[in-house]
Amino acid sequence: MTEQKIKNENNSPSQKENQNKQKREGGEFSHSYSPEESRIRERIVRIMQKDIEGGMEIYPGLTKIKGISWSLSNAICKKIGMDKTKKIGSLTESEIKKIGDFLKNPDIPKYLKNRQKDFETGEDEHLTGSNLELKKDFDIKRLKKIKSYKGYRHVSGLPVRGQRTRAHFRKNRKKAAGIKKKSKEGAIIKNFGSIKK
Repeated sequence: MTEQKIKNENNSPSQKENQNKQKREGGEFSHSYSPEESRIRERIVRIMQKDIEGGMEIYPGLTKIKGISWSLSNAICKKIGMDKTKKIGSLTESEIKKIGDFLKNPDIPKYLKNRQKDFETGEDEHLTGSNLELKKDFDIKRLKKIKSYKGYRHVSGLPVRGQRTRAHFRKNRKKAAGIKKKSKEGAIIKNFGSIKK
């Protein structure tokens, strides 16, 4: 214990800075990748109309697609039989196609799907990307059209799911169009114009 304290006391802040600088320059903190690894990192892969950096692993990379959560990403990796830690940039075209086909028609449990008992079809489906946004917009428009309570809350920009409205509730509220005041110079010129006549 005493030897460690003595060593720590001997290391002044300037000595520690020099040691850290040497580590950075020496390569301990630097990222020097092999040509193959740098090619993988630079590659951008397009899955379901979404560009994903090649340096990301499959597991977190799939969550960049709208409509895919962490649990669904994990389920996709297990169902397809891919390693979660594999870099997206190292995927072949056939593997990318396999992921895309699986996402179009996912063979996953009902509780992982984001559209259970669809209003129009009554089926369980999983939507991703722009399809998810469109369905959400159509649902909100339908609620507004039938003048339901939820629709009224959407129209007035208030919380829909029962949150309190005493304070901090107008997150998605659009800015109200204010009335613009006339400039003073314009008002003065108009007044002089009426006086001269």
